[in-house]
Amino acid sequence: MKLQPALLLLCLFALLPFSLRATGAPAAAARPQAVTAPPPAVSAPPATAVPTAAQAVPTPPQVEAKGYLLMDFNTGAVLAESQADERLEPASLTKIMTGYTIYRELAAEHVHLTDPVMISEKAWRTGGSKMFVKVGTQVPLEDLLKGMIIQSGNDASVALAEHVAGSEQVFTDLMNTNAQRLGMTNSHFVNVTGLPEANHFTTARDIAKVTAALIREFPQFYVWDGTKEYEYNGIKQQNRNKLLWRDPTVDGVKTGFTDNAGYCLVASAKRDSMRLISVVLGTKNPEARAVASLELLNYGFRFYESRVLYPGGQPVENLRVWKGDLQELPVGPAWDVYATIPRGRYGELSARLDKTPNVTAPVAKGARVGDIVVLLAGAEVARVPLVALQAVGEGSLWQRTRDTVWQWF
Repeated sequence: MKLQPALLLLCLFALLPFSLRATGAPAAAARPQAVTAPPPAVSAPPATAVPTAAQAVPTPPQVEAKGYLLMDFNTGAVLAESQADERLEPASLTKIMTGYTIYRELAAEHVHLTDPVMISEKAWRTGGSKMFVKVGTQVPLEDLLKGMIIQSGNDASVALAEHVAGSEQVFTDLMNTNAQRLGMTNSHFVNVTGLPEANHFTTARDIAKVTAALIREFPQFYVWDGTKEYEYNGIKQQNRNKLLWRDPTVDGVKTGFTDNAGYCLVASAKRDSMRLISVVLGTKNPEARAVASLELLNYGFRFYESRVLYPGGQPVENLRVWKGDLQELPVGPAWDVYATIPRGRYGELSARLDKTPNVTAPVAKGARVGDIVVLLAGAEVARVPLVALQAVGEGSLWQRTRDTVWQWF
């Protein structure tokens, strides 16, 4: 027992120089605490396009629609909305969720683009817009996808659903499962086409969510949304999205119409590094939905900007780890950290790290160890997970003992 105090002091003496080195403040460049200037790789927008910081953002345009929403793709920030959570009939906007569900099945390799798909009588008889496939024939799955996306073929949609899930009813179960996973709390689908049916509804906010997910997760398929025309079986049809011809930055997404739903349009455009998604539901004619969508998009691009503050997977700080085979753990965001702000206010951005205290090994790569909080003039505008950029294993007996002793003091 008499040796314990001496042993403790000996351990502390041996630890002292090492611990002071480990816990000393790193160089300032290794510990960025605030975003006060644009990163070198990010160029500022042209001076002629930037209002002064004191200039207030004008009120968004009031478009004539049952519901609408304008959203920044990178951050999810909503820049304009009206009745965005009202449950409305989506018409052929339903096919955005139909396509997203098929893409997930393709990614899981449950089906393949080269699959021959049998056209059933039900698919052939489905009313509304058509790809004009023939009953009893086999059509490659890829051709049907293009017919659904570009020509808005209801016959193609039903044939795809039957091939993927055996029946349209079972396929809609997959659609609703995906809707729940994406947080589409005000949506329910009972068919794959958007033809009028009881208990088939969505909202402007929900349809924006699945659109963003589709663009983010399946860019290789999203390119078809910007195709202006498609020919199948000698019949050429144009994409009904007029904005593809009017604005070269628009590259999707989908139109819809029924008597009950009115004329609807989900549009997306990318200008420089900023992408916006507009949703317009229930306008009075095809021209009205095009004009309303373009008004919203132009407003968002004119008065807001979206900037990358921290690139994903890059360290922003080294975090002290206890009882591990490493003492310092590089941490950073798992994905690019964006902020959507009014133009001219970039200099008002700052950031802080809310770090998990006393992180103890083992730590898995990708484990959340806090948050990166982005603020505009002191108000929080974004919060993203701060994650471990490498794994830290459990330390040796000496390392664990050393850190245990050090934590006592």
